[in-house]
Amino acid sequence: MYTLALAPEWLSPDYLISHYGLIGILAIVFAESGLFAFLPGDSLLFTAGLLVANGEYIEQPLWLVCTLIAAAAIIGDQVGYMIGKFFGPKIFNRPKSKLFKRENLDKAHEFMDLHGPKAIVLARFVPIIRTFAPMVAGAGSMKYRTFLTYNIIGGVAWGAGLTVAGYWLGQIEFIKTNVEMILVLIVALSLIPVAFEVMKARKESKAAAAAAPAGGPADPQAPGQRGRHAKR
Repeated sequence: MYTLALAPEWLSPDYLISHYGLIGILAIVFAESGLFAFLPGDSLLFTAGLLVANGEYIEQPLWLVCTLIAAAAIIGDQVGYMIGKFFGPKIFNRPKSKLFKRENLDKAHEFMDLHGPKAIVLARFVPIIRTFAPMVAGAGSMKYRTFLTYNIIGGVAWGAGLTVAGYWLGQIEFIKTNVEMILVLIVALSLIPVAFEVMKARKESKAAAAAAPAGGPADPQAPGQRGRHAKR
């Protein structure tokens, strides 16, 4: 079995799959798609594909595993959309909330504004963003039909795509003997967009702070202001 040292034991793919099998995978995929961030979605799906290839813990055929995972991902996003539609503003207006932080919603909102409807597909491959993107779509003005279309595409591409990748790559000897390294690499790659967004946010914050004095309220005693007052 494969252990991902970066994650707590109860969140590692080996623990989840060895204890809960396919049901555990589906539950995590569903939850991460529209309820809770910081779950091991990418590494879990890749590991699931590896185990199907090796015949460990998961007895179901690849096509059924992929179909169920894609369905769980799509349904999870549907739930996230509905949460955003009916409860979004209330949930994210809690300053002390550790889970539904306003900054997470803002990041997902910026991601959506940047990429448009296709962000629903792209967000699948970005941790944290994939959890909050459907909520933003629901809280915003994205039409349900548009959301559903991109949700299905993204759910299949992410859910089935990573599982199939794990299945085929898991048959390569180098991958078999270096599984933990591969899982760490997957996690690292998935965090690159998040790190980029954090750096971007910090840079914008510093730029805004530097520009604040110059863009502050005009001095009422400035020459131009005095001139206008004088004319009155």
